[in-house]
Amino acid sequence: MREHFFPLQSATFSLEQMMRFSIAKVLQILSKEVAGYAVPIVDLIAVQTNDPYKILVATILSARTKDETTAKAAARLFKEAPDLASLAKLSEERLAELIFPVGFYKNKAGFLVRLPGVLASEFNNRIPDEVEPLTRLPGVGRKTANLVVAVAFKKPAICVDTHVHRIMNIWGYVKTTTPLETEMALRKKLPPRYWLTINSTLVAFGQGTCKPVAPQCDRCVILKYCPQIGVKPRKVPGQGKKM
Repeated sequence: MREHFFPLQSATFSLEQMMRFSIAKVLQILSKEVAGYAVPIVDLIAVQTNDPYKILVATILSARTKDETTAKAAARLFKEAPDLASLAKLSEERLAELIFPVGFYKNKAGFLVRLPGVLASEFNNRIPDEVEPLTRLPGVGRKTANLVVAVAFKKPAICVDTHVHRIMNIWGYVKTTTPLETEMALRKKLPPRYWLTINSTLVAFGQGTCKPVAPQCDRCVILKYCPQIGVKPRKVPGQGKKM
């Protein structure tokens, strides 16, 4: 089911907070804050290998899957298929065994078994470095394509997953109902210098502090800047008033 986020005005929202919201200030603070958080798996693989093939495959595996599960599945897969040539030798059944229990592992095994053929026939065995060609690959949507372009090739692209979509609406920086709308709005509004890092920053922040359910506003480093649109913070024992 596609996730929709409908911005609502929270009880703590104020015009003063909106006026003092600065994307530059907030992202500067968050870049330091999330440095100590767990690194999203795709970024970690990029640091370890800088291999577009592995970044693409890990991104496909990561959809609807926890990072720790993706990391283990990717390690098993890359041990047998460290490159496209070796991936092409694996059967769909073997791929499913290697990547289980990632979400929709059977579908993803199907994507991976077709991937080498499509890359050979359409892209001369090279991973495309632009969004539109990447979306022609099995299992690759706009989110995956943007992430590969940004992480693997360090080219301007905005990857919008549910964390980016949700948090940008909480801040009132965009007012959108789908990740695609958020991507298009950010392409027009977000300064290009943030495009490459916005996903990893907000994914880490969204997993660690600004969680979808019961966000930890009481310990948030940007609380004084955040309009908290549509937010229902977690209840903190002994705390009498809402954040």
